[in-house]
Amino acid sequence: MAVEVWNIDPSHSQVEFSVKHMMFATVKGSFTEFNGQISVPDGDFTKASVTTTIETKSVSTRDEKRDEHLRSNDFFGSGDNPTITFTSTGGSAAGAGKFKLNGNLTIKGVTKPVTLDVTFNGQGVNPWGMTVAGFSAETKINRKEFGIEWNAPLEAGGVMVSDEVKISLEIEAAKQA
Repeated sequence: MAVEVWNIDPSHSQVEFSVKHMMFATVKGSFTEFNGQISVPDGDFTKASVTTTIETKSVSTRDEKRDEHLRSNDFFGSGDNPTITFTSTGGSAAGAGKFKLNGNLTIKGVTKPVTLDVTFNGQGVNPWGMTVAGFSAETKINRKEFGIEWNAPLEAGGVMVSDEVKISLEIEAAKQA
C-alpha cells in the first residue's frame, strides 16, 4: 500500500466559525495560525488520516476587544490551552466527490467525536510543479460540551451567544515528494 502525504497550506486555507449573537445576528471568526497533514493510502481520500493543530491565540473576529475575550478562560483559555486539535478516526464515501470524516476534536482540554462533511474540490499542478488538492468541510458543535460556557442573559429573553457553533474549512493541501 502506497501512502501519499499532503501538507495543509495555511496561506491558501481558511479555518472559520460562526455563532449567533443576541439570538438573531451571525458573527464569524477565523484562526490565522494552523497546520495539518493528510496521509492518503492508495490515493483514496475517503481513507485519509488527518491531523490538524490550530493556535487559539490566533483567533480573529476583526474586533480586538472581542478577540481578547475569546482568548480568555471564558472561552478558549489560550494561556492554558494554546491549541485546538483534530485527529481523524475514519472516513466513508458519501456520494460523488463527498465523504464523511470522523475524528476527535479537542478544545480547551476536552475531546469529543465530530463528523466533518467533506467535499473534494479537485486537484492539479500549480505553477511551481507541486500537486495540490482542495477540500471544503463543515460541521457543527455545541461549545458547552467543550467547557466553553460563558454567556450573558438578554433583557428581552435569550442569551448573548448561541451554544451551536458552525465550523467551516476551506483547505488546500500540497502533495509531498
